[in-house]
Amino acid sequence: GADAVQSRVLEHLAVSSLAVLVALLVAVPIGLYLGHTGRFGFVAVNVANIGRAIPSFAAIALGMPIAAMLLGVQNGLGFWPTFFGLLPLALPPVLTNAYVAVRAVDPDVVEAARGMGVSEGGILRRIEVPLALPLVIAGIRTAAVNVVATATLGAVVAFGGLGRYIVDGLALQEYDRLLAGALLVALLAIGVNVALGRVERDAVSPGIRVQRG
Repeated sequence: GADAVQSRVLEHLAVSSLAVLVALLVAVPIGLYLGHTGRFGFVAVNVANIGRAIPSFAAIALGMPIAAMLLGVQNGLGFWPTFFGLLPLALPPVLTNAYVAVRAVDPDVVEAARGMGVSEGGILRRIEVPLALPLVIAGIRTAAVNVVATATLGAVVAFGGLGRYIVDGLALQEYDRLLAGALLVALLAIGVNVALGRVERDAVSPGIRVQRG
């Protein structure tokens, strides 16, 4: 039924995946561009990091009026408030890592390519992005783990997901249900971390992988 573990896991993954995907689509291009140009990066990173300073519960609560205003969601409860509350948590690590990753590329390599007549877009696509990709994925990995763990709070604003077990278990004093929910969230976060860690390792440029070997 609706309260089955697989249903709750899918709900949890749906809101978490959408939040990380939107953060990726917004923050990665901005971070790569700012890292390549070297302009306004400090300002952008510090503005994005304001999201880290917002308590997670407060971010979820702020998502309620935002969802009601933008989408007309009745009472601002459920999926969308949870999504809007997770975005400030997902954006900072993705943007910061994308910016830092491009800035960390060896400037001598970039200047050599520029001296050979490679365009600025070509430098970004063919040199900086391949070298920066592992660190960019590390930022996505951090964001994904944080979002999966924090999406549990969505149950407080009438969303489903694995947080339902924790909130309902506490309300009904069914502590076995509460413990099961906590363990499932932890296992899901660990699984996401391990999976993206493998992707991060595989994203290392083949030339660098051979050199390290």
